[in-house]
Amino acid sequence: MKNFSYVSADSVGGALAAIARTPGAKFLGGGTNLVDLMREGIEQPDALVDVSHLSTQIDDLADGGLRIGAGAKNTAVAGHVAVRERFPVLSQAILLGASGQIRNMATVGGNLMQRTRCHYFYDDAARCNKRQPGAGCDAVGGFNRIHAVLGASEHCVATHPSDMCVALAALDATVHVEGQQGARLIPLLDFHRLPGDTPQIDTTLRPGELITAVELPPLPFAANSWYRKVRDRASYAFALVSVAAALAVEDGRVAHARLALGGVAHKPWRALEAERVLLGAAATTATFRQAAEAELRHATGLAHNAFKIELARRAIVAVLGQLAERGGPR
Repeated sequence: MKNFSYVSADSVGGALAAIARTPGAKFLGGGTNLVDLMREGIEQPDALVDVSHLSTQIDDLADGGLRIGAGAKNTAVAGHVAVRERFPVLSQAILLGASGQIRNMATVGGNLMQRTRCHYFYDDAARCNKRQPGAGCDAVGGFNRIHAVLGASEHCVATHPSDMCVALAALDATVHVEGQQGARLIPLLDFHRLPGDTPQIDTTLRPGELITAVELPPLPFAANSWYRKVRDRASYAFALVSVAAALAVEDGRVAHARLALGGVAHKPWRALEAERVLLGAAATTATFRQAAEAELRHATGLAHNAFKIELARRAIVAVLGQLAERGGPR
C-alpha cells in the first residue's frame, strides 16, 4: 500500500477545504471498499479525508419523505423504524448486502461510491479499462458469469455491486452533494454512469464534491415493497440478479409500480420499460411476464452469463406476484 496522509474532518466545509488543498486526496467513509482497493494498489490516494462521522442523522421530512445522512451506518439505516415501516425494500437490501460487521462500518455515502467487484478489475495481470483506460477488457472474452447483460459496452461489462443502491433506485432517491461551487441535487438514476467508452468514470460527481445525504420522497405505496437477491450462496455473495420493487394494486389493477434490478448492469438498473407495461394493467402473472419481457428484450448475454436474462425474468415475476398478493396501501 502506498503511504498516505490522513485528516479527520470536523465539518462538511472542513472536508471540502481539505480535499481542495490536497491533490490526489480521497474522502474516506467506512473504508470497507476503498481500503481494500488501496491494499490491492488499485486506488493510490496521497491523502484520506475522513468524513465517516459527518452527516450521520436520519430525519423525517414534513412531506413524509426521509433524509438519510451520508455518514449513517448501514446498520442504523436498516434498523430505523421509518425505513422498516415505510421503505422496507431498503432495509431488506441492506441486510442482504453484507455481514453485520461490514454493515456496522459501511456508510451510505461509501455504499454509493462502491466500485465494481469484477475479478479482472482486481487482477493487475488482466486487461481492464476501468482500472487502466485503454488497456482492453479481458472480461469480454474471459470468464464472465457475474457480468452485465444490460447497458454494457465493448469497453466494459462489469456490474455495480451495491444492493442498497438498487433499492434507492426503485425508491426515486435523490443524492445531496456539496462542493466548492455549492450544493446540488442528483437523482439517483443519474448518479451512476453506464460504461460507454469511459468506464473508469463511475459517477457524475464533480472533482472535490462530497455526498452529504440521500433523500427519499414520500411514496406511501413503498410500504408494500420487497427486495429479492439471487446469489450463488446465502453467505453474503454479490447478486447474480436482484429485484427491488414496490407495488400498489387497486381494483385488481396496478395503480403504482417501482422496479429496479441489480447484478445485471454497470449501475443500478431502473426498469422503466417494465413500469410502463405495469401501470394500469391487470395485476396478473401474465402482465408481470409481459413487463419482464419488455425490460429485458435488449439484454445481451456473454459466453457464461446468458442465464441471467431468464433468471431476471423469473425473479421479476416472482417479486411482483408476491407484492400483488398483498395489494399495498390504498
